[in-house]
Amino acid sequence: MKGRTTMGVEILSLEEYSEYVYNCAQRSFMQTPEMAELLKKRGYTVEFVGLRNGENRLTNAAILYSKPMTGGLHMEINSGPVSSDTRYLRPFYNNLRYHSKIKGALELIIKPYDDYHQLDNEGYQLSDPQEEYIIALTTLDYKFDGLQTGYPGGEPDWHYVKEMSEISQEELLDTFTKKGKAAVKKANTFGIKLKKLNRDELHIFKEATAATSDRREYTDKPLDYYQDFYDAFGDKAEFMAATLNFKDYLHNLESDKAKLEQQLTVLTDRYSSNPDSAKFHRQTKELNRQIDTFNTRISEAHGFIQKYGDQDQVLAVSLFVYTRQEVTYLFSGSYPEFNKFYAPALLQEYGMREAIRRRIPLYNFLGIMGVFDGSDSVLRFKQNFNGYIVRKTGTFRYYPNPIKYKAIQLIKKILRRS
Repeated sequence: MKGRTTMGVEILSLEEYSEYVYNCAQRSFMQTPEMAELLKKRGYTVEFVGLRNGENRLTNAAILYSKPMTGGLHMEINSGPVSSDTRYLRPFYNNLRYHSKIKGALELIIKPYDDYHQLDNEGYQLSDPQEEYIIALTTLDYKFDGLQTGYPGGEPDWHYVKEMSEISQEELLDTFTKKGKAAVKKANTFGIKLKKLNRDELHIFKEATAATSDRREYTDKPLDYYQDFYDAFGDKAEFMAATLNFKDYLHNLESDKAKLEQQLTVLTDRYSSNPDSAKFHRQTKELNRQIDTFNTRISEAHGFIQKYGDQDQVLAVSLFVYTRQEVTYLFSGSYPEFNKFYAPALLQEYGMREAIRRRIPLYNFLGIMGVFDGSDSVLRFKQNFNGYIVRKTGTFRYYPNPIKYKAIQLIKKILRRS
């Protein structure tokens, strides 16, 4: 990643920034004009910054957002910059140091969207690590947080993704693992409906995500964040809910059970003259097993009706974000009580079918822990859809005035003790 002759980092108009990033091959939703609008709603100051080459063409651009902190500004680029020529990344990072200092930053954080390396569905390495991104930043005095697992700062460095560009609607199900295909097929037998939530229904989404965050011990976003997200992203985001009416579910169960009982009657009549047939006993045993299963489900359905009535009950929710480059499965929530209905699998299928319909080449399931010993339940769920893993480069921090920063941190530490 050698340096090139450039001009300095400059402020871009919304229009120029939007056109440039739209046409780049790789981009996160975090680097969209819609995200800039959301950041403004959440109280951040936003700049569109870019770098041009010697021919006055943009080579890199990013949303740089900031908020006051003690002693100056906290400035950040998340999942960027967006680049059409990686040869200019080092000059961009170099010029960004001077820009942040002029603007009064006490701390500048960069979280590049570049892949460090790729791994297969099971976590085995597919590509060599791209150390040059780390070298480019650390030689410019950016401090590297290191290659980490888990969710440092609440955000994952490890993403689970699936290429969609060569998959048709008819082929999609067959690209899943055996377990994933079975889960989706099973979920489709229950009568689950998928619904796009309106703004005034976002409390439904929030209730499900809050239940999940309580269970998994992480901090959920407040309702007004989801409302701001809805307003900022418009039709480029969908808040989806999977629902089931248990009275309809019961009716379907009773109908399917009646069909099995009819099959059993026909079978019994057919073998009336040969009741000791091994084939007859084998088939009746299987039919009775299925009928017993339906009896159990019918009993459970009566319990759900007693508890929830005939309303459409939310089983799970998901937020999908659409850019030209990728679909992102951003937030989700579900209720363990309804795990047996596999609603999250149906929502994933929906998101991937939208990627195909909208001709978006990549589906991003987003975060996993980066641990492959079987302990990551989120990874196990996502592996059902047979994608692969990318590890992002990580987090880098630059301090324009390191002595001032350290002094302020020391004072804060002393005050916390007193």
